[in-house]
Formats: sequence, structure tokens, C-alpha cells
Amino acid sequence: MGLDLESLSEATSGAIGSLVSTTVLYPLDTCKTKYQAENQSSHQRKYRNISDVLWEAVSTGHVGSLYQGIGTKNFQSFISSFIYFYGYSFLKRMYLKRSGNKKIGTKANLIVAAAAGACTVVLTQPLDTASSRMQTSEFGKSKGFWKTLAEGTWSEAFDGLGISLLLTSNPSIQYTVFDQLKQRLLRTQLTRASGIETSPEALSAFSAFVLGALSKCVATILTYPAIRCKVVIQAAESDEERNEDKQHDDKKTMSGALNTIWKREGLLGFFKGLQAQILKTVLSSALLLMIKEKVAKSSWIILIALRRYLFVTNTRLKGA
Repeated sequence: MGLDLESLSEATSGAIGSLVSTTVLYPLDTCKTKYQAENQSSHQRKYRNISDVLWEAVSTGHVGSLYQGIGTKNFQSFISSFIYFYGYSFLKRMYLKRSGNKKIGTKANLIVAAAAGACTVVLTQPLDTASSRMQTSEFGKSKGFWKTLAEGTWSEAFDGLGISLLLTSNPSIQYTVFDQLKQRLLRTQLTRASGIETSPEALSAFSAFVLGALSKCVATILTYPAIRCKVVIQAAESDEERNEDKQHDDKKTMSGALNTIWKREGLLGFFKGLQAQILKTVLSSALLLMIKEKVAKSSWIILIALRRYLFVTNTRLKGA
């Protein structure tokens, strides 16, 4: 029972942190995604940087469109984070219990994180695809979740699944780096304070923010070419692309996206939008992990109180 409660606490705090960070940074995420989705040679580009996307929304009177798809994105972020953190915590605790180790090593941590990520991706891919299409739609023309998915086939709802599975290495790297740095920092802090090596429950908000930013930065740089391809695959079609069926089909595969980016933009095209991606994901991840560390204690207390209440209630009913 303790195992399930701790995993549930991790999942709840992670999901809440994800929901808050996604909401706060959503306009930046929309600008970043639309900029990444554009796949043209330098002399044909509509957007030179993400500020051009913001200016388009302001100049055309569609500032509210910076929030297009936020409902779907929030739902996707909450569900994805809940499933991921529950699976990650559950598998990690299972590994420690069966191995008899007190701490999880780097290799085992990577494997556990990748397994949790793969399960999350398979279960939430349609939500991810829909939110990407809604964000990359022309300002003022975004459709609802069901209409967005209904425009294509069921298989198209899983566009980019292969590359999404590949990108499970991103959170795997991120949370492994975060956990390893967290363990070392907490061990160092407590050793200095008392001379005894133990494991405190949580980092300070500032430490969690810094470690979250650093770990996400490392993961983003290592996996960015795949991130760019994923956005291109999942992006909504423009009016011109609807008339170019063959090109459209090619872009919906990983090899096709790689080939399209290479032909139109060259090697540097695989890193287009890297700065914007780092800015958004680092801020988002740092905020998520900071909130998660703070919510974790509260959610654990609430779950313990709920378990005791249910136990007492059940005992009384049996006695009656």
C-alpha cells in the first residue's frame, strides 16, 4: 500500500507542476512551435525568429490565438505527467526493492525513465498530435480537439509516434541528471550540516529550479534534431501544402521530415529554434520540478490522511 501511495503522490505533484508550467508558458510555447513548424529556405521564411510569430498575432488582432489549443495541451500535459511520474516512481521503487540497493544507479535510472516514458507516449500520442496541430494552425483558424482529430484517419492521430518513442530519451536524460544531481546536493548539504549522510525529502525551491533547468538544458541539446522533426511531422497543413499531396505524405514520416529539412534548410535546419526550445523547455521543466518538490510533501500528507480515514471508516462498517 505504501508503494502505491508514494507513487501516487509523485504522480499527483508532477501532474500539478506540469499543469501550472504549461499554462504560464503557453504563449511562448505557441510561438516556439509555430516557428519550428515552418519549413522553408531562408529567403522564403515567414518567421525570422519567434518574435515575428508574436508580432503577427498582435498586428492581426489575434493575441488570443496564442492560447489556441491550451485546453487540449493542459489535459495532455496533466495526463502525461501523471502517468509518467507514477510509472517512474513505481518502477524505481520496484527496482530498489528487488535489487536490495538503497539508491538507483545511472544506467538503471535511464532504463526506468525510458520505460515510463514509452508507456506514457503510447497512451497519450493522440492528445500530443492534436495539441501540436492546434498550435500550428493559422491564427484565428484553430479547431477544437475532436474536429482536429476528425480531419484525419485514426492512424494519423499517432503521427510521430516513432519519433516520440525515440524522444523518451529526453525525459530519461533529464530526470536521470536531475535525480543524480539532487542526491549529490542533498547528501552534501546534510553532511555539512550534521556530519551524517541521509536523504532529505525535498530540495529548496531555488535548488529544484536550478537543477531542473540544468538537467532539461542537457537533455534538449542532445535530442533537439529529433524534436524539430517531430514538430514538422505533427504540424497542421497550410493551404499550399493541402495542394501538394506527395510532399505532405513525405513529411509525415521521420525519414521524409529529415529529408525535407535537409533539402530546404541544410544542416543548421535541424537546430532551427534551438534557443527558443531551450528557453521554453528549461523554464517549463524548472518550474514543473520546483512546484513538484513543494507539492509532493502536501500531497503525501493528504494521501496518508485519506488512507487512515478509509481504514477507520471500513473498520467501523465491519464492526457494525
